[in-house]
Amino acid sequence: MTLTLESILRSAGINPAEVQVIRHAHVREHEDSGLLGIHADSSDDEILRYTSQQSAKPRVFPVDPPSIWIVFVREGGDRARFWAVVENRGEIANDGVLRKFDLVVSAQMSDLKNRLVIGWKSPRAWRLNGLTAAAYPVKEIADAQPVAFPGFDQLVLDHVQLQAVMREHRYASWRTALSSVMGVYLIADTSDGRQYIGKADGAENIRQRWNAYATNGHGGNVELRGLEPTNFRFSLLRVFDPATPTREIDAAESHFKLALGTRKHGLNRN
Repeated sequence: MTLTLESILRSAGINPAEVQVIRHAHVREHEDSGLLGIHADSSDDEILRYTSQQSAKPRVFPVDPPSIWIVFVREGGDRARFWAVVENRGEIANDGVLRKFDLVVSAQMSDLKNRLVIGWKSPRAWRLNGLTAAAYPVKEIADAQPVAFPGFDQLVLDHVQLQAVMREHRYASWRTALSSVMGVYLIADTSDGRQYIGKADGAENIRQRWNAYATNGHGGNVELRGLEPTNFRFSLLRVFDPATPTREIDAAESHFKLALGTRKHGLNRN
């Protein structure tokens, strides 16, 4: 029995009938529109920006595209490697030539990023409805390569990255490191610059505390409920050995709240 894309999508809770599937090719510039394309060294931001710009011609792109897009990048032959699932939050511009959409990378299937390869049966088609693409065979699911832990002082994660760190095998060493310390952390809301300072102490280490944010976005903090977690950026201000008395961690938390003004100008209530 051949494993197909449909099985992968449904295991991720995605209904193939409600998505469109896109396969990008490496093109420096499109002759018809002058639109810059992508290349082998394109960043995720560049690929997302490229995906968000589509032709205004109805025959080229759907008038009312679905809210979920599955994006692949072409490889040699009929191979297409998975890049990301993106959420389409609506059209934000249309000059009659190009339409621009508000796209956000989803955490869905992020563990398969750059690992999943399917066979793309339609060489001339760059866009397919989900039901058609669902029948395409899975050619490869590569082993996840371990990612080296950068160190506590270098750690900066957005919410999607945090979710990946908390569940993907390639980040096992990160979870081990975060399990070994308690400490004081910073959450910055990149939408408005406000900051929240929290701590992990007592019986709770940094991994356990941050896993709560990865799970529900707010970690049980009243101040963060109702905010959009995709805007959050997580970092560590100071780490402590698990044997450190709670009062020392409390004092450090209070110091950073005062120093950064997060009670008066940020998201801390106390």
